[in-house]
Amino acid sequence: MRLSKVRQPAFGQVELGDRLFLKGSSGPICGVATVADIKCYEDLTPQRVTEIKRRYNSRIVGDDALWQSKMDCRFGFLIWLADVRRIGLMRIAEQDWRGWVVLAEGKDFGLLRETGLWETVDASDP
Repeated sequence: MRLSKVRQPAFGQVELGDRLFLKGSSGPICGVATVADIKCYEDLTPQRVTEIKRRYNSRIVGDDALWQSKMDCRFGFLIWLADVRRIGLMRIAEQDWRGWVVLAEGKDFGLLRETGLWETVDASDP
């Protein structure tokens, strides 16, 4: 789940079947997964955020403080993952605070070739 006040880079760009690298905050990349489903939300209101909480919190497991902090968000998306698997820990030289980075050939921190996932990514898609 990602709820934010502004449109995030992944909003509207993540598609079914996309491969995602997974990492913890400030940590190494530790897994990969495939996007199995996605729901995008625009023009969120506190009522719509409350509805998202009602429908999906059994899987998100956010506490009331988390949901309260998201009441003023305008954009959001939920992603369901399939084929989640652990990979060897990989540190990248990321120098910003973005939560999402769309990878492309030559702008992929070396991840696509090192993990053997390049053949599953369309390199012509910016």
